[in-house]
Amino acid sequence: MQSVIDQAVQVRLIATAPGSRTVPAVLHYHPADPLAVRITFPPEISLDGAAVDWAFARELLAEGLQAPAGTGDVRVRPVGRGRTVLEFHVEDGVAMVQVDTADLRRFLDRTYQAVPAGRELLDVDRGLAELLGDV
Repeated sequence: MQSVIDQAVQVRLIATAPGSRTVPAVLHYHPADPLAVRITFPPEISLDGAAVDWAFARELLAEGLQAPAGTGDVRVRPVGRGRTVLEFHVEDGVAMVQVDTADLRRFLDRTYQAVPAGRELLDVDRGLAELLGDV
């Protein structure tokens, strides 16, 4: 079994309040959930003081590096040279962060080395066994 891929990145939180700020975040990929990537933001940027974790399609992230992608809760689009915006839509509004595109490409390259595109078969039987504690 391949190990989890974690990559620390700096994101620029885009805010309507005075000025934006840079905060750390962590990108995650687990080969057991091969279609998804996650990004975790630190507690200090959330309204309730808890870490914020978003999961979305790895393919959405890859497409969003080239052109605007997504119509749901998560949207990804390139901006200018070398930057990508991730938008997270919730009932109360939208959170937007800018990330260095090279960091996202490096992360995606590592995920595709672990599980190549088109080889994301889910082992449902193994997943159920893990949930039931039979593994």
